[in-house]
Amino acid sequence: MADLETRIAQGRGDEPADKVLRGGEVFDLVTGARVTGDVAICGDRIVGVGEDYEGREVVDVSGLVLVPGFIDTHLHIESSLVTPFEFDRCVAPRGVTTAICDPHEIANVIGVEGIRYFQEASERTVMDIRVQLSSCVPSTDMETAGARIEAEDLAPLRGHASGIGLAEFMNYPGVIHRDPGAMAKLRLFEGGHVDGHCPLLSGKDLNAYCAAGIRTEHEATSAGEALEKLRKGMRVLIREGSVSKDLEALQPVLSDVTAPYMCLCTDDRNPLDIAEHGHLDYMIRELIRLGCSPLAAYRAASLSGAEAFGLKDRGLVAPGYRADIVAVGSLEACDARLVLCGGVVADDAAFVAREEIAPVGRGSVNAPKVKAEDFRATGNREETDVIGILEGKIITEHLREEIAIADGDKRPDVARDLARIAVVERHRKNGNIATGFVRGFGMTAGAIASTVCHDHHNIVCVGQDYEDMALAANRLSELEGGFVVTRGGEVLAELALPVAGLMSLEPFEVVRDRLVELRDAAKGLGVELTEPFLQLAFLALPVIPALKITDRGMVDVTKFEIIA
Repeated sequence: MADLETRIAQGRGDEPADKVLRGGEVFDLVTGARVTGDVAICGDRIVGVGEDYEGREVVDVSGLVLVPGFIDTHLHIESSLVTPFEFDRCVAPRGVTTAICDPHEIANVIGVEGIRYFQEASERTVMDIRVQLSSCVPSTDMETAGARIEAEDLAPLRGHASGIGLAEFMNYPGVIHRDPGAMAKLRLFEGGHVDGHCPLLSGKDLNAYCAAGIRTEHEATSAGEALEKLRKGMRVLIREGSVSKDLEALQPVLSDVTAPYMCLCTDDRNPLDIAEHGHLDYMIRELIRLGCSPLAAYRAASLSGAEAFGLKDRGLVAPGYRADIVAVGSLEACDARLVLCGGVVADDAAFVAREEIAPVGRGSVNAPKVKAEDFRATGNREETDVIGILEGKIITEHLREEIAIADGDKRPDVARDLARIAVVERHRKNGNIATGFVRGFGMTAGAIASTVCHDHHNIVCVGQDYEDMALAANRLSELEGGFVVTRGGEVLAELALPVAGLMSLEPFEVVRDRLVELRDAAKGLGVELTEPFLQLAFLALPVIPALKITDRGMVDVTKFEIIA
C-alpha cells in the first residue's frame, strides 16, 4: 500500500495517479447510478472516481462498465481439484478478486499442516485468498479422518493476515446440544466471525444455533428456509456449485431490499464446470436472466459479501477502497474484459511473477489392498436402507427397499438402479470397509471411485461389479488419490490428485480435459448424473440429511447416528 500522504495527493490530483482507468462508467452499488469519469489508482487503492485525472499509466476502458471485484464468500479450493495457485489463475480473470475459503478438506487429511499451506499460499496469489480456520475436523465422530483439530490446535493459527474467523460450523447438533468440544471452539472465536452450516434447521433449534453468534449460512436450499434464516439475522449465501445448485430456488428471495444480506458462493466447483459455464460470473448472469435487478446481483456478488465478513476495504469502486475492479462489456453479460486485484492486472504476467510454494500431503493414500469379496453386503434381513440421490443437491433421500439375500450377499440390481456403494478407510487408522446401496446413478456396469470423499476423504466407490470396484479402489492408492473409472477389468479413465488425494499438480486446463474424459467414461457405464464424482463425494458427508455412508457404516443424519 502506498503511504497515506501519497494516496491523498493522488486523489486530489496534486500528482499523477499510478494508474488511471479512462473512458468507462462506474456502477455504483449504493445508489444504482452509473458514474462517468476516470478511476484513479494509487498502489493497491482507488483514490478517485468521477473526475479527470492524469496518470503515469492510462488504461482505456471505453465502453465498459466498472464493477467491484467479486467475492466468493464460501468455498473449498481443494474441491476445484487444483492448488491455490492454479485456482487463482483459473478464476481471477473471471472477476473473482476475493475468495473466502475453508481448507477443511486438506485439514481432514493432514491436519494443521494443510491450513498453514493455504495461509502461506495466500501470501503469494494475485487474488486475495482469505483462509478461515476449520471448525470441524472431523465433521463428526461417525467417520475416520486423517486428523483431528481441537480448539487448542486452532489458537496458534489465529492472527494470520488471511484470517477472518472460524469456518463453517457443520456440527450443528454439537452446537445446539452444547457439546464441550464445540463450545470450546465457539468460545475461542466469541465476538468474532463464525461461519454457519445448518441445513434444514428451523424453529427453536435454529434460534439456538444463531444464539451462538453464528451469522452466515450457505446451506439454504429453498426460499422458505432462506427467508426464515434471513429473519433470524443470518446472511444467506446463495450457493451454485458443481453439485449443490441452489441459485434457482433462492433467486426469488434476492431483491434490492434483501441484497445487502445475501451473498454468492460456489462451495465446490471444478475446472470443467468453470470452463463450460463460469464461476461467480455465471451466477450473476443467471440471477439477472431469472429476473433479479443488476443492482441486486452485483451487490450480492461483492458489497454484501464484504460487509458480511467484515472486509470494509472492498466491495465498491470508490476512493479508499481496494482496487479490486472488473471491467465488463455489459452488466447482463458479466463478461470480464479486464480484472484488477489490488491494482494488479490479473493476466499471464502477474501469474508468472508469483512465487509458489511446495505442495504438501504427498503419499497420503494408505488404504488396504481390497478384493472383490470385500464389497459384499452381508445381512440377515431383506429390508435395506438405500441412499436416494437428488441431482443438483447434496441432501439425499432415506429410502428403503426389499433386497433378496443370495449366498449371504445382497447384490446390486441394475433393473432397480440399485448400485453398491462402499467406503474404504485410507488414513492407516483401522482399515474399515463399509458397504451399502445407492439409487440415482443409473449405472449398468463397471465402477467409479474417488478419494474426494467429504469430509474425511477416504476412498468412496460405487459400482455394479465387485471386481471393477476393487480395481478402481486399488488404482487410487497407486495414483496417490484421484478419480478412476473401470469396466471389465480395465481402467477407462483416471485423474491423479496426489496433493492429499485432493488436488492435482497439473495446470487447470489439464484437469479440465481429464474431467471431460472421466465424464464420458462414466456415461459409458450408464451414469446419468451431470457431475457424478462430486455427487459421489457428498454421499459420505454425515452432516447433510438424510442418509449417508462413512467407513463406519450407513448414517441416519436426521437421528445423527450410525445405523446398526
